[in-house]
Parts: sequence; structure tokens; C-alpha cells
Amino acid sequence: MTLAWFAFGLLLATSDPAAEKAFREGIDRYNHRDYAGAAESLERAVRLNPQEPEYHRWLGRVYSERADREHSLLQARKAKHEFETAVTLDPSNTPARRDLSEYEMDAPWFAGGDKDDARAQVEAIERLDPLQGRLARAIYDLRALKRPDLAENEYRAVLAAHPRSADPYFEILEFYQRQNRPDAMASVLAGTPADPRLAYWRGVERVMASQNFDQAERDLKEYIANSPERSDWPSHNAAREWLGQLYEKEGRLDDAAAVYREALRIQPTRKSARERLDRLEKRK
Repeated sequence: MTLAWFAFGLLLATSDPAAEKAFREGIDRYNHRDYAGAAESLERAVRLNPQEPEYHRWLGRVYSERADREHSLLQARKAKHEFETAVTLDPSNTPARRDLSEYEMDAPWFAGGDKDDARAQVEAIERLDPLQGRLARAIYDLRALKRPDLAENEYRAVLAAHPRSADPYFEILEFYQRQNRPDAMASVLAGTPADPRLAYWRGVERVMASQNFDQAERDLKEYIANSPERSDWPSHNAAREWLGQLYEKEGRLDDAAAVYREALRIQPTRKSARERLDRLEKRK
């Protein structure tokens, strides 16, 4: 799931310290793609404090990742249950509602997909937080209705509101990247508040636009060297793949192969890096 990520969330002041420790261990393991370990930690947090909605929300995220990777219907159903529990415990939790709605947009009916309820969740978010509602509506327009034009209208309205947080801008940048619109990305980047993730997105926009490759290389290398690996940020391997595409455009095929191999060394199951390396090796 391509999702809009929020801060890890403030825990209730009354949280059990052991539960909070297990929660934070789970988030750390999730960030390092240790989904089995993350599930173990977050399940422990839920057992210790079953009334904390954020524990359930993040456990749902872990189950959702495992469902995708393991093609597991059981994990998928568990993911939806955890998202629903988080919303029941805290109906004002807009991140939980977004997670639930996006799950229901993407999942088949036999795994709990329900576009009608996804729309209902979007409408609830719109009532709670108009800006977050527009972001949720854009995802619904794009994934459920297959209408990128409607999604773009929502994103333009978000930009017109000039959000103080950088997160909405990065959602919009991802949309334009998937639409292959570097021109629109450049416009969004010009108004994005300062954030370490800007180095990644500036590099991506320059590679897509096939311009200023020297600066694009510096941007992407800076992001890899100085940013943390976090589940809500672009991965270092994503930056490596963009570096590889840059090197291919410059004709530096050995350098491109090297960064794809490095991505595969760190994440052997990364399909996109494998496909790029295989395609490159056929050209040599």
C-alpha cells in the first residue's frame, strides 16, 4: 500500500511502560523490514495495553505488509481487523481511518475489500480534518475510481492551502512521479517546506527531467548518506535505483549495475532492482 504516513503518534500518558517499549521495538523492526519481529513486538504491546489505538494501527500495517509479501489471506484479514479496532477505539484517529480506507480500496472482496466503506471512511476524515480529507479523497479518486484527474484537483486544493507540514507535499510529489510529470514535481518542490526528504525528491525530479545530472547525483547520494531508514520515508534503495537510472542515461552502465547490485545485496527480494539489473546486463 502506497500510504500517507504520519508521526509514530503520542502514546497515552497512562500507557504501560512495557507496552510502550514493545511498541517502539515494533516500529524499529518495521523500519528495518523485519516484519515477523515487528509483529511479535506489536502483538505484545497490544496484549499489554489493548485499549491503545496506535498499537492496533501499527500492528495492522505489519500484517498488511506480510499479507503482500506472503500472499496470505489470513494476514490480510488480520490487518483489516486491527485497522477497524483502531478506528473503534478512537473514531477521531484520521491516520487509522486512512489506513482502513486504503486497505479497503486495494483488497479484493474476499480479503475484506469494500469500496463503499472506504468512501465512508474518506467522508468521516473530511468531517474531522478537511485537509486530510482532501488527501484521502485523492487516493480514493485514484485507486477506487481510477480518476487521476479528480485526484489532481484535490491535490491542487491542498497546495492552495499551503500546509505547514511537508508530508502532504511528498504525497503529491509521489502522485506526479507516478504520472511521469517532472514539470509538476518541480512546481511542488518550489513550495515544499524544508525537510531532509527534499534531497531525494529533487534528485528524482532531475533524473526524470533528464537535466542537471551532477546535482541530481549529489542530491541522491546526500539522501542515502544522511537520512535515516524509516518506513514513512523513501527507502535508500529507492534512491539507489534512481541513481542507477541517472547513470544509465549518462551511459555509465558499470556504475548503474553497481548500484543495482548494492540494492539487491541489502534487499535481495527487491524486484524492481533485479529487473533493472537484468535488463542492463542484456544491453552490455
